[in-house]
Amino acid sequence: MNEFKKFLLRGNVLDLAVGIIVGAAFVAVINSLVKDMLTPLLSIPGKVDFADLAFTVNGSTFRYGNFLNAVIAFIAIAAVVFFFVVLPANSMIARMRNAPAPADPTTRKCPECLSEIPLAARRCAHCTSAVPPAPPPTIARA
Repeated sequence: MNEFKKFLLRGNVLDLAVGIIVGAAFVAVINSLVKDMLTPLLSIPGKVDFADLAFTVNGSTFRYGNFLNAVIAFIAIAAVVFFFVVLPANSMIARMRNAPAPADPTTRKCPECLSEIPLAARRCAHCTSAVPPAPPPTIARA
């Protein structure tokens, strides 16, 4: 029983559970936005639901209205997810990646005692050994 508790309380399982719950709530919000706000804007005036649209050929009824509803809902949901989730997330990730490069180091390690010494030092202040000159800085090419 202890192992089962450890398994349930591990970060991965809790993160997954929270993600599923938040995802289900997000689906409800997106579906409501599409059904109640966007579909009426895209519909024929006076006709919000296309479910009753159909035509008959040789006694067979083709109900294309439900298909039309599903296509409109899919396109609207894809647009909402793209403009309200994907674009903001991509711009946030791009801003995080453009963080400034770390500053050039001002110290280096002494090869004898591994103490931090200034780059221009010719002798270690800790062990007094002679230190070879620091190599010139390299220019990183992107």
